Amino acid sequence: MITEKRVTEILKEAGVLLEGHFLLTSGRHSGTYLQCAKIFQNSKYAGELCAALAESFTAERIDVVVGPAMGAVLMAYELSRKLGCKNYFTERENGRMALRRGFEIKPGDRILLVEDVITTGGSVMETFELIKSLGGDIIGIASIVDRSGGKASFPVPFTSVIKMDVESFDPGDCPICARGAGAPVKPGSRK
Repeated sequence: MITEKRVTEILKEAGVLLEGHFLLTSGRHSGTYLQCAKIFQNSKYAGELCAALAESFTAERIDVVVGPAMGAVLMAYELSRKLGCKNYFTERENGRMALRRGFEIKPGDRILLVEDVITTGGSVMETFELIKSLGGDIIGIASIVDRSGGKASFPVPFTSVIKMDVESFDPGDCPICARGAGAPVKPGSRK
């Protein structure tokens, strides 16, 4: 079992925590951004965090780990390695989440859905709906960081290695914008 202290050490060592003015995938603004892709630059960090997440699902007989591109591609791979199953990723096609590249979910496949950071859960729910429409049985959702501070809610069990209550704002109510900080930076992958 990994401790919150150890997760925080990893996030700091990996340079994950960024400060500034950011536009999140959800459309909200924040003064803090978690660049979790930096975790996956170092297999030591990725392995340790994904092993901790895999512990919650080892008894679940997962067939496929699925994550939305780009943030969860490497995470899905590393978790599938720990669980001994396949891994796929979804990506946008004509503005909607799609399963491409010959990936196929069969009715009844037991799926673990993963995302590196969850703020509102929008990308996860898009992927969730896609998997359900293909007949997949979503056993759970896992993330490295629950940025919602525990407020994210899903119709299946959800686990993360750390919960962080990082403040975010509607663009019209952003105090960083009000201070004249300029346009927010979009370090994430979705345009």
